This record gives sequence, C-alpha cells and structure tokens, in this order.
Amino acid sequence: MKTLIASSAAALALTAGMAMADGHSVVRMGTEGAYAPWNFLNDAGEVDGFERELGDELCARAELTCEWVTNEWDSIIPNLVSGNYDTIIAGMSITAERDEIIDFTQGYTPADPSGYAALDADLDVEGGVIAAQTGTIQASFIADQGWTVVEFATPEETLAAVRNGEADAVLADASFIAGALEGQSELVMLERTETLGGGVGMGLRESDTELRETFDAAITSMKEDGSLNALIEKWEVATTFE
Repeated sequence: MKTLIASSAAALALTAGMAMADGHSVVRMGTEGAYAPWNFLNDAGEVDGFERELGDELCARAELTCEWVTNEWDSIIPNLVSGNYDTIIAGMSITAERDEIIDFTQGYTPADPSGYAALDADLDVEGGVIAAQTGTIQASFIADQGWTVVEFATPEETLAAVRNGEADAVLADASFIAGALEGQSELVMLERTETLGGGVGMGLRESDTELRETFDAAITSMKEDGSLNALIEKWEVATTFE
C-alpha cells in the first residue's frame, strides 16, 4: 500500500530497544488511524477497522496483551525504530526500500489495487496533476511515470486537493477511495487502476525476531482456517488469498 523512506531511521535502528523479545507481555501496536477501512478512529475515538480487528485476533492467538497507539504516517517508521511502539499495522506495503530499515511479517493481505478519484470521469491521468499522500507507494509510482505529483501529509488532504483544484486526481488504495466517495457525488472513481506493491504486512524492528515469528505463526493460522480471508471480505480491503 504505502512506501515510506525515512532518512533518519537507519541511525535510529542502531539504538532502538526491543519490547517483546525481552519477555514483555504487552505489545504496542502502532497504526495511523486515518485510512479507512484499514484503520481509523471511530466515534468513541478508538482505533477501528480491518487492522484493529485483525490485530486483536492475532494478539489473542499469540496470547499477547496488545495496546493500540496512533502515529502520523510520515514518522511512523522512525517512531517504531526509536521504541515508541513495537509493531506497525497500518496498511504498509512490504517494499525493498523499507526492508532495509525494518523487518516484516509475511503479508496479511495481497497487494490492494490503487484507484484514482477525480471530478471528471474522462480525465487522462497521464496528462494531469495527481495528488498522493507523502511517502506512499502511489507517490513513488506517479513520480516514476514522469507525471506531475503533488504530495500531502494526510489522505484527506489529497481528496481536498482535487476538490479545490490543486490536483486533477488522487491516487490511493482503491478500498480507501471507494469508502471516501460513499455518500457524495462530487468526486468519481476512474476505471483505470494500478497494481502496486507486494502485499501488506506488519512492520517490526529488525532486532525483534521472536516477535516477528510469533505474529507470522498467528497470520499463518488465520490463513489456514479461512478467518483471514473472511476479514478481508468483511472490510473489502483487498483481494483474498487463494
């Protein structure tokens, strides 16, 4: 889904502590809380969505006590490495660049297609100005195509940029776009989609091998009994595993 490259994270990795492998029973689950249906804050101000339900189930299967922490996307990797929480579970695509800084579990969803939202259903995106969230796989894709990209800190700002004329379209996960367009008629989803990334997984500090293996085992058990596909279908975040 998203690709974040933090220049300071490599240095932070040298000094980061490890919460779980030293025997701590509480694992702090870091998420953005602003990317429905993957993760968002509900009316009670609590983390909700696909990844909240998934994370709680993974923790139950692993017999861990998990606490949820929200963090802005642009600093989510550095704050993992510096020890502010123990995992990232935030719709984060597994990428080679990020894997140089942190470690990943196996994917808990396949790659989610990315979609475009625009005011004009006939827009030629290749000739337009495309908005994307800063540090995402979508922003990198637009730049790699040689198109004009404008980046914003939050998903909501990318949508606002299209509405107010700063951009012609926004590129984001199709599941996020679909949810954001519900109940409004101003923006439309274009027919064109892009398949980006190699699936979504949990991010962990490279030193937390035991914790990664624990979550990998829980993810595997959910794949094997079909409960992971059931959650993916419930929240409509991606295609299911075959």
